[in-house]
Amino acid sequence: MRRILFLARAEALHVVRDRATLAQALVVPVVQLLVLSNAATFQIRNTPTYVVDFDRSSASRGLVQRFAASGHFRVDQESASLDLANDALLRGDATMVLTIPARFESDLVRTGAAPIQLAVNAEKGSAAGIVQAYASTIVYAYAAELQAKRGRAGFSRAAIDVRTRNWYNPSLDYRHYMVPGILVALVTMIGTLLTAQNIAREKELGTLEQLNVTPITRGQFIAAKLLPFWVLGLVDLTIGLLVARFVFGVPMRGSVLLLLGSAALYLVTALAIGLWISTLVETQQQAMFVTFFILNVYLLMSGLFTPIDSMAPWVQTVSLLNPVRHFVTISRAVLIKGAGPSEVARPLLTLVVFGVVTLTMAIRQYSKRTV
Repeated sequence: MRRILFLARAEALHVVRDRATLAQALVVPVVQLLVLSNAATFQIRNTPTYVVDFDRSSASRGLVQRFAASGHFRVDQESASLDLANDALLRGDATMVLTIPARFESDLVRTGAAPIQLAVNAEKGSAAGIVQAYASTIVYAYAAELQAKRGRAGFSRAAIDVRTRNWYNPSLDYRHYMVPGILVALVTMIGTLLTAQNIAREKELGTLEQLNVTPITRGQFIAAKLLPFWVLGLVDLTIGLLVARFVFGVPMRGSVLLLLGSAALYLVTALAIGLWISTLVETQQQAMFVTFFILNVYLLMSGLFTPIDSMAPWVQTVSLLNPVRHFVTISRAVLIKGAGPSEVARPLLTLVVFGVVTLTMAIRQYSKRTV
């Protein structure tokens, strides 16, 4: 441990004394957060939908079928329990809950009007408004169908009363959805880009050979390289949280300590991938090219700028291998929804697995011998 701390201290001094590296680590991510806090709207397809049908009538089944056939919604789960539906909404397994009350069909026949409830996960900002608009269009079209069925008495004046509630982000402020994701990009940049140049710089300066002849082990070397940037990434995240709270007014309903703990796990993965890249290449320029390619894939397939729901099914499956996706999920769930450890346990455990695998890859790839 003493060897690790000694080498980590030398690495930290190098970062502090290098003004360009320090600016890249502390200033650039904050500027990124301030500039990229808003994004364009997008079309959403295959929105995960949870159906709670208390009526179980032909009219209610017809409404559910209209949602499933629209292409905008995908009915993943169905039950007669509001608690299960709310839990799915909290976990992120569902984006919208369609609740059809008992006596739905009989009310249509008797009074010509019947209420339904659409509970939309407004954590996703303006995307929730798009989902709501799609749902309202489907409901109104179905109501027009019922009204057109003059041959069936009772449906001639059919109307459905739609009342929507936006959960987690009632104001539909898109920054509340975007800023937590930008925070993830912030720590990803620190964790991957800077560490990817680290060992490559040692190779260019010729100092790596001097370290290779010391008795330090491969694991100690990688841990010492990882530790300063791990601390720096947590500092950056803390600064970003302060900017998010006091500049953009992002709600922090969950535990900040839980988010920081998740970030600590995520940074191990991001740092290890950067160090792994650094062991593969020979120059810092090569390291930057490889890292930028990986970062582009990371961010575009993470749900940061476009929701996972709008991606092709095979892309959604591949994105499960993207650690950024899981930390984006945790960040938004904790800050906007107030999710606790049990709600984010699945992505948290995934990050643990990623951390172990990537750290092992970095250690095994690094060689103390030069050809």
